[in-house]
Amino acid sequence: MIFNISVTCYYHKSAASDENKQIADLLIELTTQNKNWGFGLCFLTLRNVIGLPYNHKRVYRIYCELELNLRIKPKRRIKRVKPVPLAVPVEPNQSWSMDFMHDALTDGRAFRLFNVIDDYNREALTVEIDFSLPAQRVIRSLNQLIECRGRPDQLRCDNGPEYISNALKDWALEQGITISYIEPGNPQQNAYVERYNRTMRYDWLNQELFTYLDQVREQAEDWLYHYNNERPNMGNGGFTPIQKLNQAA
Repeated sequence: MIFNISVTCYYHKSAASDENKQIADLLIELTTQNKNWGFGLCFLTLRNVIGLPYNHKRVYRIYCELELNLRIKPKRRIKRVKPVPLAVPVEPNQSWSMDFMHDALTDGRAFRLFNVIDDYNREALTVEIDFSLPAQRVIRSLNQLIECRGRPDQLRCDNGPEYISNALKDWALEQGITISYIEPGNPQQNAYVERYNRTMRYDWLNQELFTYLDQVREQAEDWLYHYNNERPNMGNGGFTPIQKLNQAA
């Protein structure tokens, strides 16, 4: 007895094989470039950033076959009791959050990073880098942002000396901007930028050794582009900051 098998069966298997190879290649590329990414960020990048239609189950099966699920050891975190939720802005420039970070060059010299994000879409607006960043440098950076981005209604920050300085308070008063100070010892009240800082630390700063300050600044430009345009953000429903900004336009 002779069975006739349709050529569409061969085509279907071949197409599925090609698609699986494409998924595997992209997963390997994403996890190589972003060593701290788990499956969630990889899948959201394939679906929302690259625009591939493959379903969750299929991508996860290939992810596990590649043993990429064994790369990252889950971290135990302390669960806060009844954390206070932050207000969610309904449009850009309602509220910006700002904070400082610290790191060091290979010769041991410490440097500072001044971060500002828009709470609406979690967009990283700037990162100012130098050995010293006094209040006047903070004001200069904010002025530059306002020129290209517009004026925020509110700035959220902690009680660091640069933020409580008369220079910044006077500047904010002239600009008609409210400074919202969090309570001392309550960084969760500045959770948007704290979460951003943690991502910057794990995905960029901890992956590199810096020998000079200009090297940090150059890489900061690449980081800002990657974070805003290529990295899905769960606070945005799995879309990148720029995608959410475009949705609001």
